[in-house]
Amino acid sequence: MSDELIKKFSDQNCKSEVPQIRVGFRVRVHQKIKEGKKERIQIFDGTVIRKNCGSSSNETFTVRKISEKIGVEKVFLIHSPNIVKIEILRAHKVRRAKLNFLRKLSGKALRLKEVPLKFRTKKFEKIENKKIEKNEIENSENKKNEKIEVENKKVEK
Repeated sequence: MSDELIKKFSDQNCKSEVPQIRVGFRVRVHQKIKEGKKERIQIFDGTVIRKNCGSSSNETFTVRKISEKIGVEKVFLIHSPNIVKIEILRAHKVRRAKLNFLRKLSGKALRLKEVPLKFRTKKFEKIENKKIEKNEIENSENKKNEKIEVENKKVEK
């Protein structure tokens, strides 16, 4: 029973569409930051070094960037309400599930071979309890019939 409730709650809080992020992608994550009463958007630009595929609501990815010769890593929840947007900038050829070896490298050694980028998005269905009235169904059927009649008249002329 509790597993069903958790799954139902987590499915309701999932975003409808998120980009399909893979290890090796160069991404730009727009994140909401609250400072007191003010709210602003901060951009974190880096390479995805690992992806944790939990259940739909617990999916995370780690982004690494080098800022002033110091490596910085952040872990983001894909369906977090604090993430405004995820931009995919480039794709790199990688043959590993986790790029932990990049932590030891610096300078030119950090460069990865670039490959063409193919955009894909994941779609998540939200569970909604909507009741469709009979009138709505009849109205949609009437509109379809009217369109067919108009097309038939055009063909006859």
